[in-house]
Amino acid sequence: MSNYLTNHEAAEPAARAKRRRKLWLVSGVAGLTGVVSLATVGVATGAGAVGSDGLKWATAQVSLSDDQDVDRSDEDRDRHDSDKDKDKDKDNKDHKDKKDGKDDGKKDHDDRTKEVPCQTDKLIQAIVYANQNYGATLKLADKCTYNLTRNDFLGNGLPVIQQDITLEGHDTEIVRDATAAYFRILNVGPGGRLTLKGLTIKGGQTLNTLTAPTPAAVWSAYSTSVESTAAATKAGKVAANTPRTALKATPKATPKAATPKGGVSTLVETPGFNDGAGILVQPGGTATIEDTEIVRNQSGGNGGGVANFGTTEISKSSVTENTAFFFGGGIFNAGVLKVYETKIKNNEAGIGGAGISNGAADIFTDDVDGGAVWVEKSEISDNETLGFGGGLLDIGGNTTVKDSKVNNNTALVAGGGIAAADSTLNLYCVEVERNSTIGVGGGLAVAFDSRATVEDSAIKDNVAAFFGAGVFNEDSITVLRRTEVHGNRAVGPVSVAGGIFNDDGQVVLDESKVAYNFSTLPPGGIYTNNSGVTIDQRSAVTGNRPTNCLGSPVIPPNCFG
Repeated sequence: MSNYLTNHEAAEPAARAKRRRKLWLVSGVAGLTGVVSLATVGVATGAGAVGSDGLKWATAQVSLSDDQDVDRSDEDRDRHDSDKDKDKDKDNKDHKDKKDGKDDGKKDHDDRTKEVPCQTDKLIQAIVYANQNYGATLKLADKCTYNLTRNDFLGNGLPVIQQDITLEGHDTEIVRDATAAYFRILNVGPGGRLTLKGLTIKGGQTLNTLTAPTPAAVWSAYSTSVESTAAATKAGKVAANTPRTALKATPKATPKAATPKGGVSTLVETPGFNDGAGILVQPGGTATIEDTEIVRNQSGGNGGGVANFGTTEISKSSVTENTAFFFGGGIFNAGVLKVYETKIKNNEAGIGGAGISNGAADIFTDDVDGGAVWVEKSEISDNETLGFGGGLLDIGGNTTVKDSKVNNNTALVAGGGIAAADSTLNLYCVEVERNSTIGVGGGLAVAFDSRATVEDSAIKDNVAAFFGAGVFNEDSITVLRRTEVHGNRAVGPVSVAGGIFNDDGQVVLDESKVAYNFSTLPPGGIYTNNSGVTIDQRSAVTGNRPTNCLGSPVIPPNCFG
């Protein structure tokens, strides 16, 4: 009997101390209550006993020669013939037993596939039974809506997946009832393996438990103005006898320890109680999502559609119109995530990564290091966030995007298309087009000791109100190979560098072109405050307005102002 609790995840990397991160313009927000940690979910531990069939020994049959047979008495020959008949009967019986055994195995296989009628209680019962019996393939009713109206005490609309379970349907929906209490749809526990085919996962909702700050607590992080802070304090109905000197600037909260007590850092990031309104994959869990729509789920934490802390593969699917209060409106990742031939569209996130967020910054909640993300032949478009990374955000992780589009996304602060902080980012044959931000990096924002490699790609027609409409690079290394930075616009009254803005970092252009970009103040092409911009002889910086380049202290030698 197979053991369906096999862990398929790769070994965890060595523990490393977490580094406190600031983000572009909101680093002062601190001291607020985090979300409640996810309660431990039990894992079924009853494993079936492995049977031990006794060894069967058969007496060897010795064929006598003709001479020996002639000398035998009639009685001996009769006895010999009788033994032959018995052996023949035994062989026939053994053959029948083997055949019956094969039939039993086929029957066992058939028993693992169950048809589930269009009744929500029947679906719940089928998952419970599959968890108790080492998994199953559950064929859901075609064109059926399984309407969930209640949940377990951990906020799950369906039983936690603990075994190898497939949910397969055709135009089939699993939906949280609009009037029901807040809960997610699916939760994959440690050791669980969930496969979804031909389904719609819709309407999951988890409620944020964050205690809202007073206006003074928020405003004082941005300003030392006594008058402005006092006004905010009054609006927030803070006690009138608070000393005015205490309102100048609320100090930041004490940084949390990089490691827990005992000096041992955690190897695996763990989900918050509200993460993953549609689907939550816990550490050690695995999900395979194929030909499935994940739509209109709303998370009070991270991951509106999907929150992955284990291993998840999404193919030929769509993740649309989901929202997250913090990070990852469509998908949040802190494990291993692969997205293939999938559309991630029209999702929203309060702080960052409206389409996909690989990791989370230490704002409101503890920071979460990103994991490994691979996106191929997919579209990340029309997503919006008030913070960073309208289409995609990577914080402390490793992200690769290939043969894909990151278009028409919006971020208020930085990285309208893509933002990377303290991470590794690789783009191959990617369109980063028509993204926008009020801040910096309309197409791509790379910051805080990140490494970005962009090859055979196009960063075009992006908009920023301040700096680096195409690319914003700060304290990081960005390499562009055979890539075009074209037609980007920095449109604010003091905007600089429609093409590339480099601040204390390194930018390398290899067979690349920076052309026809625009900014209000010069240069329209490339700005750098150091000598960190390298342009090879096969690259071109041309046609930018009002000028091509401006450098301090050095203008790149083959970049003409």
